[in-house]
Amino acid sequence: MIMNPDYPIFIISKGRYDSRLTSKALEKLKIPYKIVIEPQEYELYNKHIDKSKILILPFSNLGEGSIPARNWVWEYSINNGHEFHWILDDNIREFRRYNNDKKYLVTSGTIFKIAEIFINRYKNIALSGFQYSSFMAYNRQKKPYDFNTRIYSCILIKNNIPFRWRGKYNEDSDLSIRVLKEGYCTILFNCFLQDKVSTMKMKGGNTDELYKNTDERIEFAKSLEMQHPDCVKTIRRYNRWHHSINFNKFKKNKLIRKNDIIIKDGINEYGMILK
Repeated sequence: MIMNPDYPIFIISKGRYDSRLTSKALEKLKIPYKIVIEPQEYELYNKHIDKSKILILPFSNLGEGSIPARNWVWEYSINNGHEFHWILDDNIREFRRYNNDKKYLVTSGTIFKIAEIFINRYKNIALSGFQYSSFMAYNRQKKPYDFNTRIYSCILIKNNIPFRWRGKYNEDSDLSIRVLKEGYCTILFNCFLQDKVSTMKMKGGNTDELYKNTDERIEFAKSLEMQHPDCVKTIRRYNRWHHSINFNKFKKNKLIRKNDIIIKDGINEYGMILK
C-alpha cells in the first residue's frame, strides 16, 4: 500500500537548479510537490522540473534569505484552503525509516502520511518534522519522537497559528521557540529521518546569500540569543560558535487529544515492510 501526504509539500529553492536534491528525492518517491523559486531562475529550473510543479515568487534578490519565500508559501497554502503545509529545504538527499538501530531507505511517501495521521490526533501540535539522519547515531536507542524541541528543514506547519517566519538567521529555531512559549507542542519524529546536506557545504540558498559573510558564525549564533535570552546562550564548541537552547522549560506543554479520536490497540505499519 503506497500512501502520499494529504497536505501540500513546498520546496524553497534558490541557486540549486543543478543539484535539486530534495526535488529528485521526492520525484523518486512519486510524492507530489511544488518548488518555489524566484522569477529570474525560472528557465534554469524549468529545464529539469515540469512547469506544473514550479511556483514563481513575486519578488527576487531581497537579501533576506528564505524568510520572504517561506511567508509567501504560508499565505499561499492558507489561500488554497489547507489546514497544514510541509515546507522543505532544497538540500535533502533522501528519507529513511529508523528501526532497531538501522536506517532504511523509504520507497514511498508513507512516512509523510503517517506523520500527518499522528499530529491530527491532537489539537495543539503547531510544528512537526523529521529528525536529521546524521543525528541518529548507531547503538543509540531513541524514542519514536522527541517532544517540544526544535523542528528543522522538513517541517509540517499548522497554518492557523498566530506566527510567521521572521529574522535573518536561525528561523527554524526561532519559530519553534515562539510556538512553545505560546503553549503549543512540537513533535520531532526520530522514527523518520531526512538525510540533509549541511547548509554551508553546498552553493546556493542561504550559503551564498547570508552565511558567506558571517564572522565564524558569531552573528548567526548570537542573533538567536538576542531574540530569546531567557533560553538561549551563545557558546564556543568544535572551534565554532553555536547557540545552545534550553528546551526544559517547555516540558510543561502537554498534548491535547481531540475528543473524537480513538486509537486502536496493536501496531499499524500502514503497509510498510522492512527490507
